[in-house]
Amino acid sequence: MPRPVWSGAISFGLVTIPIKVLPATENHSIRFHQYHLEDMARVRTKKMCEIEDREVSNAEIGKGYEVSKDTIVEITDQELAALPLPTAKAIEISAFVPYESIDPIRIGEGYYLQGDGQVAAKPYVLLRKALERSSKAAVAKFAWHGRERLGLLRVQDDVILLHAMKWDDEVRSPESLAPRQVDLDDSEIDEAVHLIESMATDSIAGQEWATDRYTAALEDLIAAKAEGKEPPEAPAEEASGGKLVDLMSALEQSVRKAEAARGGSGEDATVHDLPKKRGAKKAAAKKTTAKRATAKRATAKKATTKKTSAARKTTAKKRGA
Repeated sequence: MPRPVWSGAISFGLVTIPIKVLPATENHSIRFHQYHLEDMARVRTKKMCEIEDREVSNAEIGKGYEVSKDTIVEITDQELAALPLPTAKAIEISAFVPYESIDPIRIGEGYYLQGDGQVAAKPYVLLRKALERSSKAAVAKFAWHGRERLGLLRVQDDVILLHAMKWDDEVRSPESLAPRQVDLDDSEIDEAVHLIESMATDSIAGQEWATDRYTAALEDLIAAKAEGKEPPEAPAEEASGGKLVDLMSALEQSVRKAEAARGGSGEDATVHDLPKKRGAKKAAAKKTTAKRATAKRATAKKATTKKTSAARKTTAKKRGA
């Protein structure tokens, strides 16, 4: 379980629930360093003082706001923590609304809320059950990272989740983006609905298309270059069979393709394996990190036979996982 990112309380009415906030998602993207192409040396960012013309440490760096060109106001962490906001130490619930009434474009990062100690157990379960029974979500305000934010509390698998939300003025209007009015036949709309039904599924979980193919391909690329091999080639694209005549033709062909992929009528949909456990992803990430350490040496000169053999074993284990 990850470390808490914030500790405080949930407040609604006169009820207070001590909680810890934990990230609900993970990022498995592969990260790169910057290198000088000529000699493959690391390129690093230095924090320099403009007046003294020297690098400064994090301990010497503070926050400041530029009021004017010649005036900067220093703001300390202690002053930020002491701001007179009720939401500085509490997630303050303002109202309860139907979850379906929230525009998804306003919903951001998700966090798990964990009761902090035995004193939190009863009011935590009380709020969770009340949200479930009422079929409502709670709209709240909280202050993190130098700003007050809007939040949404909902229930999933007996745990209360907090989603950061956008304020009204942070969502741009889409009015100018809508296409001009076009003529559509009912038959075209019906065929589009047919296509949607043929591609419908009850859940994203376990679907073979709900996987990160980019990261897997990137891992293969890194492994190949670490062994001094040529990068894998992209598979040849299937022939399109010529240009589609019109929109209706495109819809009809799409429906036939979707139904064929799901077993004819769609009633006998393909059953997919469940997604790999997080532990497997973490193990793959560790293997990728180990390969990064050899990538620099592989670019400068060929690896020895012993190192190449070890890298091949590592790659074989990763692909077999």
